[in-house]
Amino acid sequence: MLKIGYHCSHEQFAPSTLLGYAQLADKAGFTAGTSSDHFHPWSERQGESGFAWAWLGAALQATSLSFGVVNAPGQRYHPAIIAQAAATLAELFPGRFWLALGSGQQMNEHITGQRWPAKAERNARLKECVDVIRALWAGETVSHQGLVTVDEARLYSCPRQTPLLVGAAVTAPTAGWVGGWADALITISQPADKLRQVVDAFRAGGGEGKPMFLKVQLSFAETQEAARAGAVEQWRNNIFPNQVLTELRMPADFDAAGELVDLAEVEKMVRTSADPQQHLAWLQQDLELGFEQLLLHNVNREQTRFIEVFGEQVLPGLYAGAGA
Repeated sequence: MLKIGYHCSHEQFAPSTLLGYAQLADKAGFTAGTSSDHFHPWSERQGESGFAWAWLGAALQATSLSFGVVNAPGQRYHPAIIAQAAATLAELFPGRFWLALGSGQQMNEHITGQRWPAKAERNARLKECVDVIRALWAGETVSHQGLVTVDEARLYSCPRQTPLLVGAAVTAPTAGWVGGWADALITISQPADKLRQVVDAFRAGGGEGKPMFLKVQLSFAETQEAARAGAVEQWRNNIFPNQVLTELRMPADFDAAGELVDLAEVEKMVRTSADPQQHLAWLQQDLELGFEQLLLHNVNREQTRFIEVFGEQVLPGLYAGAGA
């Protein structure tokens, strides 16, 4: 069943403001939500970084939306703690919470003072965390020595319905790898040829028949000029290759790199249009690739109009086309 989600960007809005937007999205016809999980924002201009796990409980209680979060266990978070946090939300809100896991970015993880590993080691650490989390959800007493350490951990409050464990991937090689262990894939919108490569790699790596979720980066505003200006002002730091996004340390570093980015580069990664029907056409193409959740992130600051207009003019067409 198709779900259209509203992405809650903690980097851009205070937690209380973001909760209001989630409630507005619920009323407008969105059926899902996603939450970022950052310690630092991508830019000093964004200027927020609410704690996702406290906020998720409030959002699930205050709305009827299902919610997912993309988390990076192994450094800033111990996997046993993430297993416990996810189990608690799943027990409180059966069938409404899923957990996506990725290898993270240095900007969030370096705060512990530990070194930032190379990608291959981060992937190996992530897979250890996945195995620890699954074992804890299964009710096992877990001890583990490796890139993460667990000593006789057991969860006593487990959900009746285990959360979906989703693999986060931006590139085709990572998508192929997560296809072997994840229950589902979450990726981001990017040029059509690269997005198709990610989908094909996930399926070939073991993900055939598994659900796929797409976080769609878009900029919608009252005018084309405002949509473009908002995309550049708020999201130009986020369009670099993943090798760059994972290695920069602080918001100021992203701001410095973003000074080199122009509108043409932003529009390769952010779908920028003031026309709701153009956005509907783009999203229908995503559905043709096999995605069953489209998680919409309007990257500029005009959230209320985006939610209301998409609720009236975009979501009905998507649901009707999917037979929902």
